[in-house]
This record gives sequence, structure tokens and C-alpha cells, in this order.
Amino acid sequence: MPQSDASQGEFGLARYLDGWAPAPMTLDDPVAAAPVAALSRVLDQEATVAGEGDPLPPLWHWLHFLEWPAQRDLGADGHPAHGHFLPPLPNRRRMFAGGRAEFIAPLRVGMPARRTSSLAKVEVKRGRTGEMVFVTVRHEIAQDGGIRVVEEQDLVYRVGAGVGVGVRAGEGEGERPSGGFSIDLAEAELSNADWQLILSPSPTLLFRYSALTANAHRIHYDEPYVRDVEGYAGLVVHGPLLVQLLLELARREAPEREIRTLSYRLRKPVFAGEQVCALGDVADDGASAGLRIATRRDERHATAEVTFK
Repeated sequence: MPQSDASQGEFGLARYLDGWAPAPMTLDDPVAAAPVAALSRVLDQEATVAGEGDPLPPLWHWLHFLEWPAQRDLGADGHPAHGHFLPPLPNRRRMFAGGRAEFIAPLRVGMPARRTSSLAKVEVKRGRTGEMVFVTVRHEIAQDGGIRVVEEQDLVYRVGAGVGVGVRAGEGEGERPSGGFSIDLAEAELSNADWQLILSPSPTLLFRYSALTANAHRIHYDEPYVRDVEGYAGLVVHGPLLVQLLLELARREAPEREIRTLSYRLRKPVFAGEQVCALGDVADDGASAGLRIATRRDERHATAEVTFK
């Protein structure tokens, strides 16, 4: 059984979670080369980052093990209305808050793999604007008879109002800074970080990334919806895309180093058109690096730490 505060009856949302304990599930995937080639093009790589038989870069498995529900099974926000690990909450809204991963061995492109997923933890917490349900899903990805990647993703669910209004600081893509959201299209100030990668995600980039990751959430492509319903100032850059940019920074700057572990946290939203700076500082002993996503508005939209083998 996953750890849970829900059975204590202390919070109003807990009543919806009483007895909710979805069983583990498995998905098989061929780890095809085509999505890897496609994302390489989306990120303007000069060549495909991995072909048949090559090691898949860390987190590029997010292009695989995708689920495509029928169109009629999507909710008003574009997310699936029902799902194995979606908590049974009314008028549910979802945010991606963070996660952790251990890369035991590289996955290989073109080699069948199996992902086993389970519910690791459920918690109900109270923020300054109400209750939220935190769900942690654990994935173990095996290939060629052995587990190669272990990953946990932390997801936050609210009920009712759009996630752009009032999520507590540090709890995912949906935080609203005091004074409201704003978009600053000016170039970010120069940084003295050891590693730097600059990108300005456009609406077309967000659209293509959504397609590659089977993400139909309307905050990434439907500007009237994102402003009028969710309360954001513009199209929101995917949290997973920000995390992948941080690992791309590490891959480009230290191509000879294999990443052993990753932990990351999504803190504040980034909007299409803003200049995004992926920044990294290497520890004195070279065994780890602290990474962050910065814009002109804020130095820490997302933060991460990697350790090397």
C-alpha cells in the first residue's frame, strides 16, 4: 500500500480518496528511433542524438510509453478524464511538481522495454488557498532482463478554480506570483554560471513537444483557454520540457559523464516567447551539478541536481 494521509479523514478531499489504491500496471514499448529523431529536430540538434542500438539520453524515455485515450475520454482541460493513477476527485486540475530518477544503465534505442508503474504515495495538504492532493507515481523501466531506470513523478491535483490562481510557492507549474503573472520578452541578463544554454520556446515548439509526448493539456496551445480559464498570462512551457532542457545542458557540457541520479522541482511557470536560460554550476569535486531554469523575471523557475557516475 502507498503511504497516505487520506485515510485519516482530516481533510475534505480525503473522502474522495478513501479506498483508492490502484494496482501496479505495465506497459511495453519498442523504444523506437523515430520519436528520438523528431525531438532532436525540435531541439535543433545537428544530428539525431541516438539511433538504433545507441544509448538513449536520460529522460528521453518520456517520448515512449505514451497513452493515447480516445478523444471522447478527454476532459475540458485536455487531460484524460479518467486514468489508472488519476485520483477520483471532482473537477480535477493537474500540475507537475517535480520528481526523481536513477539511471542504473542506459536504455537502448530499438530494444523492447517494459515499464512497471505503481502508486507510491498519496497526501492531502492544505495551501493558502485550499486543499491539494499530492500523488507520487513510481516507474521501473526494464530492458534486456534488468531494470535500467527508476523514476518517481510528483503530481499535484486541485479541485475547482484554475491552477493559475493561488498554488503555494514551490508546488509546481501553477504558482501565481504576488501581483499576478507577467511576461517579459526581453533578453535575460548574463550569468556567471559554469554552464549555459539559451532558448526561447515558441508556440510552435510547445505544440510539437505536446504532440511528441501525447500531452493534450490546453495550457500549452490554447491561448484563450489559458488566459480566461486557467488564469495564466500566456501559453505555459511544459514542465517536462524545462527539465529536459536542464539535462540537455548537462549532456552538451559534459558529454563524457554519465548521469547517475536526478532530482528536480518545478517552482514557477515559464511562458512562450520568454528567453529561457538553462544554467548549471558544477560542484568542486565534479561529482554533481546544480541546475536551474532562469528568465529575466526569476532566477529559479525550476531547479535540479544531478550526480555523475
